[in-house]
Amino acid sequence: MTAGGHEPPQIELPPAYPARAAWGTAPSLRAWQSEAIGRYFDTSPRDFLAVATPGAGKTTFALTIAAELLARRVVDRITVVAPTEHLKTQWADAAARIGIPLDPAYSGGKGRTSKDFVGIALTYAGVASNPLAHRVRTERFNTLVILDEIHHGGDALSWGEAVREAFDPARRRLALTGTPFRSDVNPIPFVTYAPDPDAGPGVLRCVPDYVYGYGRALGDHVVRPVLFWAYGGDLQWRTRAGDEVSARLGEPLTKDLASQALRTALDPSGSWIGAVMEAADRRLSEVRKNVPDAGGLVIASDQDSARAYAGLLAQIAGEKPTLVLSDEKAASKRIAKFAEGDNRWMVAVRMVSEGVDVPRLAVGVYATTTSTPLFFAQAVGRFVRARSRGETASIFLPSHPALLGFASELELERDHVLGRRISDEGDIFAAEDALLAQAQAGEAASDEETHLAFEALGSQATFAHVLYDGAEFGHAGEVHVGSDEEMDFLGIPGLLEPDQVRSLLQHRQRQRRDLQAEEAEVERDVATHERLALLRRELNGLVAAWHHRTGQAHGITHAALRKECGGPAAAIATAEQLQARIDTVRDWAARKTS
Repeated sequence: MTAGGHEPPQIELPPAYPARAAWGTAPSLRAWQSEAIGRYFDTSPRDFLAVATPGAGKTTFALTIAAELLARRVVDRITVVAPTEHLKTQWADAAARIGIPLDPAYSGGKGRTSKDFVGIALTYAGVASNPLAHRVRTERFNTLVILDEIHHGGDALSWGEAVREAFDPARRRLALTGTPFRSDVNPIPFVTYAPDPDAGPGVLRCVPDYVYGYGRALGDHVVRPVLFWAYGGDLQWRTRAGDEVSARLGEPLTKDLASQALRTALDPSGSWIGAVMEAADRRLSEVRKNVPDAGGLVIASDQDSARAYAGLLAQIAGEKPTLVLSDEKAASKRIAKFAEGDNRWMVAVRMVSEGVDVPRLAVGVYATTTSTPLFFAQAVGRFVRARSRGETASIFLPSHPALLGFASELELERDHVLGRRISDEGDIFAAEDALLAQAQAGEAASDEETHLAFEALGSQATFAHVLYDGAEFGHAGEVHVGSDEEMDFLGIPGLLEPDQVRSLLQHRQRQRRDLQAEEAEVERDVATHERLALLRRELNGLVAAWHHRTGQAHGITHAALRKECGGPAAAIATAEQLQARIDTVRDWAARKTS
């Protein structure tokens, strides 16, 4: 008998761990899942934090534990808390397949659910609306609480306090996340922190009970390798003061100018976003030669932009894309229909990036101004789930310093840290709380800058480079969208092992460099000033790329190159001196990669 006075519904549980995974969620447990479950039952802790890269199979891991705890009568009720309505329904569906009926329509206000259910599925917002009611339910039963994407429970949000109040009496709590960091320094409920001697006095770092990162998952073929396609270009806009500004996306800009340049590039009326979507669609066509049902996703900042992007894609792809404008039930049905079909494209506002389970997504366009590490990691997570060996993921994004930095650090583990001093620039933990809130709620951007009068005047896109495994591959100078140089990379096959991806990228880059050398040999009559200008542009581009990888200031890098290679400042250096510096910084990059 339960604390509520009646027997829980009898369910058919799967064979106990570790014989197999929860029936219907996976044919067998992956190695990391078996290892993590073993660690859990070796210690039988009240709280357990599992960090696993998106696409690794956290749902199967958690449901296997839930089924075993029910079978052992350690718990008699399950409560799942997820970030979105779509995700809680997804959890209920997955649990139903293993014989654990969860009520995704449960309301804390009514406080009752059918006796046919062995648990409920909630959102963090639903918990925050009535934490006391959920606490009462948690106290009545021996409850296992599964906190999906626990980073949403930080105290910077009202959700943190509510989660703590509602589930403090729980018999067991299992916390899951694919991104164990937040953009603030507020503690996450039920997470253990310990001093970090490497980070200085007073700094605490979260201590996961089990970690399965992207790098290990890539080696296990659990996730796909990700290629990031960075695009720059010339942009023009008018500020609220009436000043017209021109800038080049991908070149060093102040924080404000970089933000305005990003908004200009993503403006649906400009040429930049249309050109990048054309490139993404060509890439999708290449991938579909090997993976016929491969799909693409454009993540937009707001509903107006999403509608405009959908219109552009319909013309580009010759097929109307699936448009998802909100996280309501109708949107979930559209997502599910897209997941089960073979249509080319889906366009969604940014909130859909977390919790979307569409394994056939292989190409993405990051067309949102949200630039927090948490949201970027969740967005990338929509594309890395592997179905079979050799599949790759391609994500197209603006050459924005923050986004390129996140892409370069994809394989690094980042734990939630308390007590870290937040600087204004350069630290990924310094992203504004408002931007994190946008990513979670999907509302229009709330920072003041976005609401200022602003007019995008024009934009033109150029291909910058492909970023893979922290290294950049591309061609010297400007590469126009639609050119043969761009197609050298867009035409990479859609089925490749990770080491094959790197080898082919290097081969394509060498081929084009050799061809350019031959062309340069033929064109000996090129004016000296034109040649010097090209070399300076190439050198500045490589120094900027080195800054993205190392964080080293451009001036320091130029000074180091002068010291190693000799000669005056780049503005008055000879062609031979400039070429020596170009070769040197390329050698630095190659040594750092190896």
